[in-house]
Amino acid sequence: MSITHLVTHSGGFHADELLSTVILQRLYPDAKLVRSRDESWITPAPDKIVYDVGRGFDAQGQIFDHHQRDSPLRADGQPYSSFGLIWAHYGMAYLRSFDVPEADLEDIHASFDSSFVLPVDLLDNGAIEPATAGVLAGLTLPALLETLKPPFDAREAGSDDRAFAAALPIARAFVEASISGKAAKRRAHTMVTKAIEDAGDNHVLELPRGMPFRGAVRDAGADHLLFVVHPRDVDWAITGIRVSGDSFEQRADLPVAWAGLIDGALEQACGVIGAKFCHNGRFIAVAATREAALEMAQLAVAEHLTA
Repeated sequence: MSITHLVTHSGGFHADELLSTVILQRLYPDAKLVRSRDESWITPAPDKIVYDVGRGFDAQGQIFDHHQRDSPLRADGQPYSSFGLIWAHYGMAYLRSFDVPEADLEDIHASFDSSFVLPVDLLDNGAIEPATAGVLAGLTLPALLETLKPPFDAREAGSDDRAFAAALPIARAFVEASISGKAAKRRAHTMVTKAIEDAGDNHVLELPRGMPFRGAVRDAGADHLLFVVHPRDVDWAITGIRVSGDSFEQRADLPVAWAGLIDGALEQACGVIGAKFCHNGRFIAVAATREAALEMAQLAVAEHLTA
């Protein structure tokens, strides 16, 4: 039997059922969204998916609530919200709907779960405090999505449903952008891995365009690489490689003498015709041509190795 209705609770909303709706509407675009707590609607049936309401979890029965006693947990004991349950059951189909290559499905599914779904699950269940995000607590995605609810004193009929409908495309944009970015990283990983092989023992990695490279560099164990060179729209960039993804520390900085200089002053400092700019933080520089960029990168390597 086909799915004709997607059913979640009425009233105010949270990120978990909003994001769950994003997933389900992609898979069942013709199904009608119903927001209700009426028993007739939240009772499971073959033609509907019930989530974040219904007092039960049964994937085969198409009911995905997490509020009941003995609520479902992940294998590591962390709690699910309705979003986590929907992603666990429908996430692969969702990714296939975007023609994600089969070889990348498991990686992207797991990555999205750990980086996007799990934080929503934990916050929704009170398993982590919003204050964990520090001064950014009010800027987390769940917090921002909840600001789209109507104010407490704007309670005219249908206000919650209208706000939910208005919030959906915003939530959808974040989900789709995240998935698109992860798929792009997988494509980039393949390209960067090939470039690393071509670079051999060279300390400079040349790429055909700007793209995410840190994951492939890490996975390849290419600890000898210090700088990346790639074309931009009208010039070329020389970029440092961070020690880790959560740090701004670079494996090697560009020379101190280049910091903050542009055009002629930078050309004079480095001796390379076509040098255009070096950031004061010494993590990126720009050159007019490929030859100038590679020459600057090699000069930076030489200075770092002899320091």
